[in-house]
Amino acid sequence: MNLDGLSFQVHATASVGVVSAETRLHLIQRGSRIFGHYEGGSIVRGRLVGQVKGCALTFRYAQREREGGIHGGRSSCVLEVLSDGRLRIHEHFTWKTREGAGTNVFEQVSGDTSYGAS
Repeated sequence: MNLDGLSFQVHATASVGVVSAETRLHLIQRGSRIFGHYEGGSIVRGRLVGQVKGCALTFRYAQREREGGIHGGRSSCVLEVLSDGRLRIHEHFTWKTREGAGTNVFEQVSGDTSYGAS
């Protein structure tokens, strides 16, 4: 899958997560490498770096939060193609700088169906 240039919004979040409906995720893909930036809600600025293999996405993330803290962790994700052609990301995250782990769900922003097979 090619995730380059796609944008996502939060569909569901874990109780220990800090992303919200205001958080937007934007991805850049170069080969199997994936880079991203996200912001919104309690997150001032976030970055991720990782790789994609088929329908699996793994990455490390770091973010600066409105309260002033800087936190991060790692994620493993499963990509799902929805019936309308958009993508859904099921993110299973583990914090490294605070306690907790959980699952977030991101959905591709409507109208942005430019992904394709790589």
